This record gives sequence, structure tokens and C-alpha cells, in this order.
Amino acid sequence: MKHLIAATGALLLLAGAATAQDAAKGETEFKKCRACHEIVGADGTEIVKGGKTGPNLYGVIGRAAGTAEGFSYSDALKELGAAGEVWTEEDLAAYVTDPNAYVQEKTGDKGAKTKMTFKLNKAQADVAAYLASVVK
Repeated sequence: MKHLIAATGALLLLAGAATAQDAAKGETEFKKCRACHEIVGADGTEIVKGGKTGPNLYGVIGRAAGTAEGFSYSDALKELGAAGEVWTEEDLAAYVTDPNAYVQEKTGDKGAKTKMTFKLNKAQADVAAYLASVVK
């Protein structure tokens, strides 16, 4: 019985390691996002130079949806923010996979749209982990 418990614990640790997010890999994948997004710290430090079509992603994890200063969000994202939706790594990974499907599911409005048209097809959780890591 002792061996069974030890083996189960080892398997759980290995499974956790296999699914852990990789911020370094996310930093590499974020290059796809730079065409539209920059990461500029609260003090003005440029962490990642990028486009300004999308909002600054500094501090996005833990921020209410649709609330970054100086960006005009879609009604759907503003609605989510007003309802108390705060970006978690998991939610951001789901959002970048299919932004419109995400807001439609969250708002319950099948016609809800977001301005983001790009869909990230791999390493979504890694990108979210990277974005979380740049503010620590």
C-alpha cells in the first residue's frame, strides 16, 4: 500500500510538470503578438516594443477586462469588465485561442464580438504565464 501511495504521488508530480506553463516559451511565442501589442511598465519602462493597435499588456493578468487606459475596447469586453471579469492566466489563454468565441460564451450573447481578430493556435498558456511573469 505504501508503494502504491508513493507511486501515485510521483505520477501526480510528473503530470503537473508536464502541464506546467513555460514563461520562457511564452516569451518566444509573444513575438506573434508584438505586431499589435506592447508591454510597457507602469513607470514607462519599455519591456517589449510592439504595436499600439491593441492595448498595452503590462499587468493584464489581474486586471479587469476591457479597462486598460487609452484603449477603445469592444462593447463585449467593456461589458465583461463592468461585470467584474478579471483576467486570469487561464482566461487569457482561452481568450487568445478564439477571442470572439470567448466573449460570446462569457456574455451569453452569440453576436458579441471583440476587436481582436488574431487567434493564437499554440502555447496560449505559456504566453499567459509570460505576461504574468513580466510584472513580478
